[in-house]
Amino acid sequence: MIEKTTKIGELLKIAPEKADILLEAGMHCLGCPASQEETIEEACEVHGIDVDDLLKRINS
Repeated sequence: MIEKTTKIGELLKIAPEKADILLEAGMHCLGCPASQEETIEEACEVHGIDVDDLLKRINS
């Protein structure tokens, strides 16, 4: 299960098919080196995305 503390880089390694969900949510910086070390929660804060809603989509 993916959690708020999961890093973007880790998510993309274990479930690369989830990248589309992140892109649809407005996270277009997935290739940026800095984003690889951000947690999902941190990235959501930066992009104004509800982390709980995003996690529901990722984990469904």
